[in-house]
Amino acid sequence: MFKPLVLKDFLDRAETVFADRTAVVDEPDQPAAALPDVSYRELGTLVRAQAARLDDLRIPPGGRVAMVTQNSARLLHSFFGVSAYGRVLVPINFRLTSAEVEYIVHHCDADAVWVDPSHRHLLDGLKVPHRFVLGEDDDLYRHGTDPQPWLDGREDAIATINYTSGTTARPKGVRLTHRSLWLNACVLALHAGVSDRDVYLHTLPMFHVNGWGMPYALTGLGGQHIILRQVNGAEILRRIERHGVTLLCAAPAVLNAILDAALDWPGPVPGYGRVRVIVAGAPPPSRTIARVLDELGWEFLQLYGLTETSPLTTLSRHRAEWDHLDSAGRARLLGRAGPPALGVQLAVDSSGEVLTSSNHTLADYLDDPGATSEALAGGWFHTGDVGYLDDDGYLVISDRRKDVIISGGENVSSIEVEDALVSHAAVREAAVIGIPDDKWGELVTAIVVADANAVSAGDLDAHCRQTLAGYKVPKRFEFEPELPRTATGKLQKYKLRQRFSQELDRQVT
Repeated sequence: MFKPLVLKDFLDRAETVFADRTAVVDEPDQPAAALPDVSYRELGTLVRAQAARLDDLRIPPGGRVAMVTQNSARLLHSFFGVSAYGRVLVPINFRLTSAEVEYIVHHCDADAVWVDPSHRHLLDGLKVPHRFVLGEDDDLYRHGTDPQPWLDGREDAIATINYTSGTTARPKGVRLTHRSLWLNACVLALHAGVSDRDVYLHTLPMFHVNGWGMPYALTGLGGQHIILRQVNGAEILRRIERHGVTLLCAAPAVLNAILDAALDWPGPVPGYGRVRVIVAGAPPPSRTIARVLDELGWEFLQLYGLTETSPLTTLSRHRAEWDHLDSAGRARLLGRAGPPALGVQLAVDSSGEVLTSSNHTLADYLDDPGATSEALAGGWFHTGDVGYLDDDGYLVISDRRKDVIISGGENVSSIEVEDALVSHAAVREAAVIGIPDDKWGELVTAIVVADANAVSAGDLDAHCRQTLAGYKVPKRFEFEPELPRTATGKLQKYKLRQRFSQELDRQVT
């Protein structure tokens, strides 16, 4: 017997097994009126009402529905109200400019777009058949009407189009199938130990690779969704305390905000010994991992993946063999990207690029066969990251391929240098790039966010020389109040390179 793997499966199970359990607690502080807490039975009713609304708009299976909003219950509903009935959800980064949103909406040929009330200005330049503001006149739902069933429910049908974060150029539309997202959610839930006892806090923007699959996994297993609209370290701790949160996902920048807030938290840190935090977006420094273990008392998991891999590729988690280690020893091991997830194959080619093959891999890039062929050459997905597999079979990411610095003929990993810098107590964040230099080829350059007047370039030079070979030590230090990042916490090194290109009047690549 063959039964297609489709996303509706997750909601069907939740309605069957956990019908009367509270499913979703909406963000109370948002411009669109918060929706009341709903059970899984009520969530199913709302999802069907949303699908019926799309029927009214005559958007057929395969039609594209774009959403531009911060985390909200309405966006969570849409992962099922759109995709579970055969249409394609296009969740868009709400921090993009009007021009960037316009490019994505038109590139994916959206049939309809809903925006958060705080972004209503984005609708002005959009030429789409249907444009709406979330929460106004309940235009997302048609209550009391059953939707048309998705008769051609194929697992290879496209469920979502997720746009890459645009850290280098125009974002590409990554087409992900029901099968890829179904398996990604199940494998991630297995490795992270998700269960019906979990209370999940949506700190991760849901637009980012569909919240890494957690909207599906938590629903299918009957966990509770707590919606968070705005990332704030102290507020995250308050929600963890108020709702008994056990699980969250975060980029390193969000983790730093939580650690900072915990320093001023009165009494025991919420979730001590209970919370699991899954971190991805960039390899966090080992010092940060040790602080999570010691100061928060949370379990730390690291996920490595990309939009194109749905995103799960590897997951690093504490093992019984490490029980005897102190937090610093565990942090060093947890700092690796991790072993391949179930069903994932990893390889490293002769240039050091990490390759992956799995059921989670994209179908293709929308309207870009050239980029698709290049990314999937040889039957592997080419990640663009440089790394190696250590003796334990764990993947270690050395750098983005474009971020490897060649100084004096030697390869320098920017991640290794950043880790050394952040291990200094006064350094909050650091980015390392190479800039053209007549003597060295590329000059190892550090852009540092540090506590005011607490550290100098000389201090950092001496600190780095304790752990780094001399050729890896930055030869130039710049101090900045903050680093440019995407909405998901990814460092935008291209913006730093642009700044130095203008200064040097030479292209920094």
